[in-house]
Amino acid sequence: MAKLSITLINSVIGNKQDQRDTVRVLGLRKLHQTVVKEDSPSIRGMVQKVRHLIRVEELSD
Repeated sequence: MAKLSITLINSVIGNKQDQRDTVRVLGLRKLHQTVVKEDSPSIRGMVQKVRHLIRVEELSD
């Protein structure tokens, strides 16, 4: 299964609480922090919700 590399590139300050919560659930706490997640529909939905705050790259196995 493919993986996604997700990096927080913009601050969550000034954004809606649900967007802040989504970033936190993805495991991102600091700017320029990167996490690797399994590619799934639920992760894709979270990424879509906060796409203006993050950078996403697909990793091959």
